[in-house]
Amino acid sequence: MTRPQTANLTSDAGAVMAPAARGLSSSEAQRRLAQTGPNELRREQATSRVVLLARQFASPVIWLLAGAAVVSTVFGEFLDAGAIGAIVLINAVIGFVQEHRAERAIQALRSMTAPKARVLRDGASVMVAASAVVPGDILILEAGDITAADARLVTAHALTTNEAALTGESAPVAKRAGPSAPGAALAERHDTVFMGTSIATGTASVEVVATGMQTELGRIAHLLATAQDTVTPLQRRLARVSQTLLVICGGIVALVAIAGMLRGWSVVDVFMAAVSLAVAAVPEGLPAVVTIALAVGVQRMAARHVLIRRLPAVETLGCATVICTDKTGTLTTGAMRVRELWGADHDALLAAAASCCDAELRSDGAGGVGDPTEVAILIAAAGRGIHRSEIERVSPRVAETPFDSTTKRMVIERADGRRYIKGAVESVLPMCSQGTDHASTANDQMAARGLRVLAVAVGPAGATDQSSLLGLVGIADPPRTEAIEAVAAARAAGIATVMITGDHPVTARAIATELGILPTADPAEERVHARATPEDKIGIVRAWKARGAVVAMTGDGVNDAPALREAHIGIAMGLTGTEVTREASDMVLADDNFASIVAAIREGRGIFDNIRKTLVYLLSGNTAELAVMLVAALVGWPLPLLPLHLLWINVVTDGLPALALVVDPPEDDVLQRPPRHPAEPMLGREQWLFIVSTGALQAVATLSVFVWALNSRDLVEARNLAFSVLVFGELFRAFAARSTTRLFWEVGAFTNVRLLGVVVVSVLLQLGIHHIPAAQAIFEIGPLSGPDCALTLLVAMGPVTVIELAKLVRRWTPRQVVGVEA
Repeated sequence: MTRPQTANLTSDAGAVMAPAARGLSSSEAQRRLAQTGPNELRREQATSRVVLLARQFASPVIWLLAGAAVVSTVFGEFLDAGAIGAIVLINAVIGFVQEHRAERAIQALRSMTAPKARVLRDGASVMVAASAVVPGDILILEAGDITAADARLVTAHALTTNEAALTGESAPVAKRAGPSAPGAALAERHDTVFMGTSIATGTASVEVVATGMQTELGRIAHLLATAQDTVTPLQRRLARVSQTLLVICGGIVALVAIAGMLRGWSVVDVFMAAVSLAVAAVPEGLPAVVTIALAVGVQRMAARHVLIRRLPAVETLGCATVICTDKTGTLTTGAMRVRELWGADHDALLAAAASCCDAELRSDGAGGVGDPTEVAILIAAAGRGIHRSEIERVSPRVAETPFDSTTKRMVIERADGRRYIKGAVESVLPMCSQGTDHASTANDQMAARGLRVLAVAVGPAGATDQSSLLGLVGIADPPRTEAIEAVAAARAAGIATVMITGDHPVTARAIATELGILPTADPAEERVHARATPEDKIGIVRAWKARGAVVAMTGDGVNDAPALREAHIGIAMGLTGTEVTREASDMVLADDNFASIVAAIREGRGIFDNIRKTLVYLLSGNTAELAVMLVAALVGWPLPLLPLHLLWINVVTDGLPALALVVDPPEDDVLQRPPRHPAEPMLGREQWLFIVSTGALQAVATLSVFVWALNSRDLVEARNLAFSVLVFGELFRAFAARSTTRLFWEVGAFTNVRLLGVVVVSVLLQLGIHHIPAAQAIFEIGPLSGPDCALTLLVAMGPVTVIELAKLVRRWTPRQVVGVEA
């Protein structure tokens, strides 16, 4: 290890630092630590359990239910109040448990970036906690170390660093002492190493110039505070639905209250009618349905190694119109590999290149240790049976000139009397007397494809200009195979993929072309952004959002974190992603597989379809209930249904089928549709028309039976028949609700076994409460005779039969009406 030389050092502020040979004294280090604070980044605090639980009640629908429970309690309807309260609590518990599990999983992913650092203190090299490093400390760095703070080079020997997490630059960056150009970009500051980056090769002693939040890493962490969490499209849509329900409910309740007072009803009767209508208007199962839909999506994603931190993130990704993605480690493997070889004898080329390497491959086959470009060469050579360990055994090295940023080449002489040269083409070619024909042209072509090109030559030991060029090695961080397929799938789904990277523009365009990101119709600058800073990334995301796009942002580096927070949905890599990035994200890819994003898009679109069709199903039932109760109240009939009947219908015979509907598998063509417009409502004109017409059908069937029985029998039997007709009608309609275009037998009864089971169980439960004495007393109903049971089933089949026939009619018309819009 190279030891630091004695020197008087000056910080940016002009303060004279301690001599490098001794470093700081322990007392001075303590003084500076007290002055500057620990060398740590401010962490985002984990969401408390209280806040997580409180989130579950932040819904107008929940507020309305809670209000209905309070009113029921005031008027002594404790059974109704208890039932409504139980619904609210069950929904809250489901949401709380799911989000709490996600928080705990993220906490488990946390790890310290650089827990220890080697520094000079009191003239000795010691290990200290990274948090104890202060400005003016002298750090001793070697290959494999994580840099604990931003620091300026004092001495350096063949030093390269991996700054991909900070700048997006995939290739190791050569460092050397001496000032960088004023105003140099982060990726071009050759005299500085940065907190959180790793040492790829070489050794160095460096003087710390910034710690904690004053580092470049800290500056990015600060940007996170300026990035704003975005309300998701699903949250906006559901909020609009809830507000619409509140307005409708309030209007109807007021109408009935006025009508009741004009008819001379008592205050208690008016309030009970109002509660009944409020219960009828609100789909009590809606909060649970949405939560279950998202939770099931989370489970399906977990099976694909995707961790969802926030439940709405699943659906939000489903309506994404743009995916802004980092390149290194996300679209690419994150590891340098030999992509091309140019030369007459590829085996000889790789053997010579391997003879001029210091890196070593791991025995377990998981990459290697040393310069990533050398690791790539050794992996390619090993694939052809050429191993550096065997080269060293047969022909040990006798002299070497390490690579440095000035000569841009490495030279090793071996016992076989040969001299092996590897380096930049412009550095190696002048040393060659043969084999150079067309090499410059080949170099230009390979570089234009985004490859880092190395020339390899062999000559007699001791000679400086008698070498023969064996060929060129093209190295790059290759695209993931699954990423190419995922980009194509996203394009087929109408989703634009935008690559944002800190890498060189030529490399960026080459990778984008290979991935299929660069379409010929669109200008490159809209799809590929190179040399992007963290500020640039936030600006790009904001620009797409300003154009009305729903933006997903993926990344693994610290430089991606602010943009992840700014996007509608941030997606972090679980394996290679930094702690800061994971904590800024909504979704974590545990296996770093970009293809999982497309799977999540498919799942998200399916979830939206399921929530929409389930919401239409629920509101159609609520419309029927409202129409039944409202017509009866206005006409002056006795109430056909009691509040507890309505709760039973909404929770058991509507809610349970809804929970089964919402877990339907996505449609086969879900990824062939264009993305939904961000402003598209959850329920559009077509859905509301279907809700009203279906509710009217069901209400007509229910009231017809009620009025007939009221005139020919008594009120109890009329309620018996109306209650069961409405229940059975809702259950049968659940099968038709699965698709707005396909008939029940075309969808298939056994493609959703849960729904089939729920309907059978619900029918049995409905029959049971009519014949169990305790249930009869609670619901104030009587038994159903065999003929009455057959009558209710027959009448209940009427609405669903009309719905199915309407599907056939729409097939015969030029325009198909599709309830679930693309």
